[in-house]
Amino acid sequence: MSNEVILTARFGEALAYAHQLHAGQARKASGTPYIAHLLSAAALVLEDGGDEDEAIAALLHDAVEDQGGRVVGEAIRARFGDRVAEIVYACSDAETLPKPPWRERKEQFIARLATAAPEVVRVTAADKLHNVRCLTRDCRVQGEAVWTHFRGGKEGTLWYSRAVYEALRRRGNSPLIEAFGIAVETLEELAGVC
Repeated sequence: MSNEVILTARFGEALAYAHQLHAGQARKASGTPYIAHLLSAAALVLEDGGDEDEAIAALLHDAVEDQGGRVVGEAIRARFGDRVAEIVYACSDAETLPKPPWRERKEQFIARLATAAPEVVRVTAADKLHNVRCLTRDCRVQGEAVWTHFRGGKEGTLWYSRAVYEALRRRGNSPLIEAFGIAVETLEELAGVC
């Protein structure tokens, strides 16, 4: 039995908006255009059974924290509705510039996952799974130098990935969360030699 999701013109509009917001942004370690991450997160959400609102939120999940804070969040609300905006806000670890200290932001985000809505859990799992897969690839290519691209460094980045996974796993299990756990284990093993 399939749970068919039809993507409407809203998804296309969200994709164009995500591209507009993140056009000058690249991934930290690889330099890949940032839109690739957003597309991957949206694909993972849809493959996990997410609906159009969740897929749109996946496309826009970094817009508030990286591209303008609450102003952008409220523009998302106006264009795509309350549900999309609330998912995006819940997936954001900062709404202001300058951002609070890295560790503080990450700890607060992890704590919020304990009561996050199921759609926030899904979008977060998709985002973090893709992040860890990319980091694993970059670690294989760049070796130890890859960790210099991340504010948390090697230790903090590994801690954060594991902590997010554990928080999501406590919320239940899904193929997406399972895949995230496997990706975290793979990264941790590789980090021992990377």
